[in-house]
Amino acid sequence: MSAVFEQIFQVGFLAAIIRIATPLAFATLGEMFSERAGVLNLGIEGIMLLSAMTGFTAASLTGSLWLGVLAAVLTGMLMGALHALFTVALGLSQHVCGIGVTLFSSGLAYFLYRLIFGQQSVPPNIKGFQTLPLPVLSDIPVLGPAVFNQFALVYMAILAIPLAAFVLYRTPWGLSVRMVGENPRAADSAGVSVIATRFQAVILGGALMGLAGAFLSMAQFNAFTFGVVSGRGWVAIALVVFGRWDPWRSAGAAVLFAFVDALQLRMQASGLGHIPYEAFLMLPFIFTIVAMAVMSRNAVAPSALLKPFRREER
Repeated sequence: MSAVFEQIFQVGFLAAIIRIATPLAFATLGEMFSERAGVLNLGIEGIMLLSAMTGFTAASLTGSLWLGVLAAVLTGMLMGALHALFTVALGLSQHVCGIGVTLFSSGLAYFLYRLIFGQQSVPPNIKGFQTLPLPVLSDIPVLGPAVFNQFALVYMAILAIPLAAFVLYRTPWGLSVRMVGENPRAADSAGVSVIATRFQAVILGGALMGLAGAFLSMAQFNAFTFGVVSGRGWVAIALVVFGRWDPWRSAGAAVLFAFVDALQLRMQASGLGHIPYEAFLMLPFIFTIVAMAVMSRNAVAPSALLKPFRREER
């Protein structure tokens, strides 16, 4: 265990936490916006997978990483709009539609990837994003190399947290989102379009989920594989509850999960060969289950979450 602690107290360990937390932060913020508007998006896993595939494909075919990011974001928005169409406009079950979006998106990702790249013995890869050290800030001892010598998408994730908090709590649109998530009847009486606001929140959430998928395939792995998401979407849903539907707390939950994930990777590399590696892989998910069990007892979800809004019904 001394080898594990030696690896923990290193700059590389802190940098790994930041990188692992980045896609979780994007996905968690996206799910948080959707749920604050009253819409549970269980399609997040499939949206991230399809976005990772379209982003990787666009970057591979055009040679532009930012076009790949744009393709991933547009994919996320499109699938978010599809989910909103079923759940918001048609008022169908959010659970069933979310699972349907995940299955549809996953199947579409596999089909399109095979159609475009075929069945290759060696999966294609791209030259992904490179670390971009920020002048002066990257020279700060310990914190500089870990936080300010990262990918551009990492900086975007860091900026997205205070921006999400500002939008949610300090803008009229954020107030509308919170109103339609808590009391859509009151929001409608005040002149707020519940349908339009929920559509916007779910589409924004899809865009952030697309960014999460883009990071995985174009920065973290520089390739697309069918296991590139590996349950991160489901974890993000749990982290929203753990963070009590607040941007800062949800982002903190993502960092905490990333710490456990980075720790299990260090434990695997520490030479504890007598313990199966599967035991280490379980640690972040066990942590998520325990955190959910503890935090969900006192967590207060948006009052209108899972409840479709039909203006003609009173």
